[in-house]
Amino acid sequence: MAPGILGMLGGIEMTLVSWSPLREFEDLFSRYGSVPTRRSTSGNDHEVATWRPVANISETEKEYLIKAELPEVSRDDVEVSINDGVITIKGERRMENTEENETQHRIESFYGSFARSFSLPADVDENTIQAESKDGVLKVHLPKTEVVRPKAIEIKVA
Repeated sequence: MAPGILGMLGGIEMTLVSWSPLREFEDLFSRYGSVPTRRSTSGNDHEVATWRPVANISETEKEYLIKAELPEVSRDDVEVSINDGVITIKGERRMENTEENETQHRIESFYGSFARSFSLPADVDENTIQAESKDGVLKVHLPKTEVVRPKAIEIKVA
């Protein structure tokens, strides 16, 4: 009997997963697009990483909701603004002060300034947007308004 694929792989079982190019792009952008690293300019050898908080956007009949994960970010360090139909959430996550006798062996948290911007849909009422911060999550409520539909105007040709 000829050895099957399992025999050739030494008994390792494999699960086939269908390939999705969109999933590949999403994985690529989430893995590399949001966490670029650079060397610190302060002269020490610590790596400093810039970060973009994760944001989830949902919709109901009455509003859109942006939930941005901002762990250990004080509400005083967050600014939400709107300019030309774009909402921007920006701020800073400050590094905690360590005890004098404490040695940091590994730091995987991201610190520093951040900014996220999103284009607003046409049916958002910019004058009634509200934001709240609780338990490390910023919620921005974007109430909907009725979209004014363009009216057709008939012009008579003389």
